Amino acid sequence: MRRLPALLLLVAGLLGTALSGTASAHSALTGSDPADGAVVATAPQRVTLTFSEQVALGDDGIRVLEPSGKRADSGELRDLCSGPVVRYGVDLRDGLPDGTYTVAWQAVSADSHPISGAFTFSIGEPSATKVVLPRQEAGGGLVGQLYDIGRYVSYAGFTVLAGGSAFVLVCWPRGASVRPVRRLVAYGWVAFTAATLALLMLRGPYTGSGRLGDAFDPGVLQGVLDTRTGAALTSRLLLAGVAALFVAALFGPYARREGPGDRRDLVYGLAAGGTVVAAGIAGTWALSEHASTGVQPALAMPLDVLHLLAVAAWLGGLAALAVALYREPSIERAAVGRFSRLAFGAVAVLAATGLYQSWRQVGSWSALTGTAYGRLLLLKLGLVAVLLGVGWVSRGWTRRLAEPARGASHGADDESRAEESGAEETGAEESGPGTGAGPVPDAGVADPVRAAQLARQRAAVATARRRRVRDADPARAGLRRSVLAETAVVVVLLAVTTALTTTEPGRTQEQVDRAQAVGATAVPDRPVDVTLPFDTGGPDGTGTVRLTLDPGRSGANALRVDVDGTDGRARDVAELKVSFTLDEREIGPLAIALDKDAPGRWTARSARLPLPGDWRIRVTVRTSDIDQTTIDKNVKIG
Repeated sequence: MRRLPALLLLVAGLLGTALSGTASAHSALTGSDPADGAVVATAPQRVTLTFSEQVALGDDGIRVLEPSGKRADSGELRDLCSGPVVRYGVDLRDGLPDGTYTVAWQAVSADSHPISGAFTFSIGEPSATKVVLPRQEAGGGLVGQLYDIGRYVSYAGFTVLAGGSAFVLVCWPRGASVRPVRRLVAYGWVAFTAATLALLMLRGPYTGSGRLGDAFDPGVLQGVLDTRTGAALTSRLLLAGVAALFVAALFGPYARREGPGDRRDLVYGLAAGGTVVAAGIAGTWALSEHASTGVQPALAMPLDVLHLLAVAAWLGGLAALAVALYREPSIERAAVGRFSRLAFGAVAVLAATGLYQSWRQVGSWSALTGTAYGRLLLLKLGLVAVLLGVGWVSRGWTRRLAEPARGASHGADDESRAEESGAEETGAEESGPGTGAGPVPDAGVADPVRAAQLARQRAAVATARRRRVRDADPARAGLRRSVLAETAVVVVLLAVTTALTTTEPGRTQEQVDRAQAVGATAVPDRPVDVTLPFDTGGPDGTGTVRLTLDPGRSGANALRVDVDGTDGRARDVAELKVSFTLDEREIGPLAIALDKDAPGRWTARSARLPLPGDWRIRVTVRTSDIDQTTIDKNVKIG
């Protein structure tokens, strides 16, 4: 039973993580130009990425690699964000060879979680590539596992630290002098502080290189301190120092006061100060994680603080109550009743704030059933309902435990005390010759082996006496069983919540799906390349005309026309005409003035197409005075 406080610290923290809505509301890549798998005729000037939410990228956040593995970009990140559109890009170098190019990117989403990915596009035609990307995603590997453990332990420590302290102040003032309760709260503070320090050190490699050794690099740590998450973790460490002073006062001067009247002058000060410190610690999560992003952050952040405080009051208090029930049988019934009322209020706050958080993460009824996140959330809500049902049973046992002892209860207590006395006497008798222990010796017995044996026997008798007193009250035993059942539900709930933390939230997933659906039907913002064979009917009258319209959208475009013979070489023609017609709007034909750059090569600096639509390109080729043909093709212009 000495390990019970540490076990409850772990269970309460894991449940606190499960109920505190820590699912990662990651940003997601919603589009790119060129698109994944695209084949473009000429090298684009720039590669751009579009995200669902705001992200932070470093200087090497976007890398474009040639088929040989060399960098194809300039290395300078461009912020192309405009209004709600989150877009970043990098310029490409001139003179890039044809082949398949790899785009690798890594960013940190606004909710502090690292994201990464890669895709390919081709210039001219696809080719083999020597680029080998790391299989480990951002935030994964050993560093990612350690960071996740640190996050859970920090929630655990905060839950037990804040909830256990509230239990002592509000429900059971005498608990300030009970050693198991003091040890539980102290474990909470140590776990919270150590985990916060570990998170601060691991933050750099977690969002960057993924190498554990970088956790001890002062330069990497300095970079972390300049971020919002680094500032939040630093503030959390400072508040941990203030919390240490609070715990020292709670278990020092407050615990030494003998009566309620003596403690009253400290209660209000400790309650006010403790609430401010706990709210400040909860605020460091709200300001740096998912509550600060998405819809209505100004409302979501204070509600997230209330949510975390309610989790701590309920689960941390439950941990302290369990310790008291197992290790301190003499806990006052009134204290249990006060905790029952506190827990009921905390659950009400959790229900209200949790409903709002679920709406923020899911966003629609269709996402609730049509996305993996929504379906997992429904399963989680079912488990929470079961947990609340078991909690209602616990509350029933709590009410019975809180009933004032009358008549028969007093008789039962007297009988229990008599049994305890008899047990103690029996224990002493059992240490006689029949057991080989003999009578209890005086303090002056010099045989250390004998003294140790008798000490173990006394400890066993004392433990049996405590258990008998503890188990004499059926309400207390029932409450312990219901708390154990709640813990079993928590194990399953934790597994579902772990899956939620790695699943894209429903609101974001639907946004990504809509963007991808639009991208699948929309015209890509990249050069339009058209190849048309021709045959004028005269001698040497066959060949191909290749037109490249850049950027291939409505407005001003640059047009390049190449005429090649059957041997693939550039060939000159007597006359070349190009026009564009938008039949559905009865626009055109719009003749394009071409400038001849070289034999078989023409350009037009300004080929302006006023509207998007299905444009018909008409090309007239004359190879001699009498040999001429006209060819056309429809192309989609965005």
